[in-house]
Amino acid sequence: MKNWLFLSLAILSETIATLALKSSEGFSRFWPSTLVVIGYGLAFYFLAQTLRTIPIGVAYAIWSGVGIVLIALANYFFFGQKLDMPALLGIGLIVSGIVVMNVFSNTAGH
Repeated sequence: MKNWLFLSLAILSETIATLALKSSEGFSRFWPSTLVVIGYGLAFYFLAQTLRTIPIGVAYAIWSGVGIVLIALANYFFFGQKLDMPALLGIGLIVSGIVVMNVFSNTAGH
């Protein structure tokens, strides 16, 4: 169970770092830039902990897929990015892929 907590923390850290990356304005603003470096450092640390028990392909697919969804939603709510039907369909396919992999695949490390 700890491995899924580590993966969740990796995803959350990466999402925060990516949002701060936009606010860093090309690393020209100190605090958002600092948050980027710390966030990505934590993301990779927690991902490395996750890989002790979850296969890398599965962990990375979940990490990147959930991260894409969270970034798209955060950009919609915080930065006003509009999501059209193809974008929503793509997000739905990503979520579906993660669910299929975790529910039906034996490689998910359960």
